[in-house]
Amino acid sequence: MSEQSPQNAPAPTVEIDPLATTVLPELSPSEARRGAAEQFRFMLVVIIGVTALFLAFLIFIAFGSGADGVVALAVIAAPIVTIVAAYYGITLAIGQVRSARSAAELAEERALAAEASARESDAWAAQMESGLRLAVSKLTTSGISTRDVERAAGTPDEFF
Repeated sequence: MSEQSPQNAPAPTVEIDPLATTVLPELSPSEARRGAAEQFRFMLVVIIGVTALFLAFLIFIAFGSGADGVVALAVIAAPIVTIVAAYYGITLAIGQVRSARSAAELAEERALAAEASARESDAWAAQMESGLRLAVSKLTTSGISTRDVERAAGTPDEFF
């Protein structure tokens, strides 16, 4: 009696991929350092921009408050603000691209895990069908009715 009946057959093992349950992958130390370096660079650009604007205001206050001073301030402040805004936009776009790539890699890993799981399920179902066919065959050769087995299996009438 080394044969296993369909009821006593071992259940298929399912491996749970930890990446499939995580929304975002954890950053490695080098990626975390790179992100911190980018944030530091952005902060440095903003501080330099604000300092330049502050100096422009000091020059404006010190040397005159006429129309020429306002124009000079606009000439100095406009490029600085534009550079800071452009740098922020570029940094934001790069971050979004990195995030999209990470999400795409995660989705690909999940798809591969789902395909592997589907293959395992198909193999398990084929084993169960083979075992059921063998059981019905042995019952039929023994002269025992297989009607109850077929009903319990939930198979169509002409399956075997």
